[in-house]
Order: sequence, then structure tokens, then C-alpha cells
Amino acid sequence: MINSPFNCHFELTLELIGGKWKGLILWHLHDKKVLRNGEMLRLMPRITQKMLTQQLREMEENGLIRRVVYEQVPPKVEYSLTPHGEAIRPILEMMIDWGVEYARDKNILIACTQQKG
Repeated sequence: MINSPFNCHFELTLELIGGKWKGLILWHLHDKKVLRNGEMLRLMPRITQKMLTQQLREMEENGLIRRVVYEQVPPKVEYSLTPHGEAIRPILEMMIDWGVEYARDKNILIACTQQKG
């Protein structure tokens, strides 16, 4: 849980959604609404199981995602966004828009199958 003193709200925001994977996990959850662990691994083939688990736990502890465990065999766990996680969508969309413009200006080829929408 977040309990460190922060110098500004921007610093807190970066703590909650910063890093290589959190924004991408949030974006996929916005797009798909509900995902299981294996589905996330397929959507992000470069993330390790250990890193995915760590990122999901941190975001769950911070109230951005919810984890639902279904009591069945084999166990089933699904992840979705909380209202705080849903509220981040405009920020993620602006980041995508910025990335599209930057890539266009710098002639960077992006093999992107994930589109805003």
C-alpha cells in the first residue's frame, strides 16, 4: 500500500502507474474488461510471470484493479479495473496519441496490433 510521503501529486501518480508494465496492463484491462493471468501473458509476451504477478499485486493493493478468485478446480482468477483504474483511461489515451505523433515525426515504425478505441 502506498504510504510514503510524496512531494507532489504527479509523483504519486507515477508511483501508481509508472514503470514498464503497469500502464500496459491497465490498457489491456480497459480494452478487454476482464482478463485472466494467461491471457495477459499472451497479450504481453515479453513480461515474465514473476513480473506480472508483482505488478498485479501492487495495483490490487493500491486499489486500481480487483482480483476475483472462483472456487473451482482448476482455480480460476480474473482481473478487472476498479473505479480508480477506470479513471486512468483518458491519461492512457493521451499517452497513445502522443506516441503516435512522436513515432510519425521521428519516422519510427511501430508494429502495433493494439489500437485506441
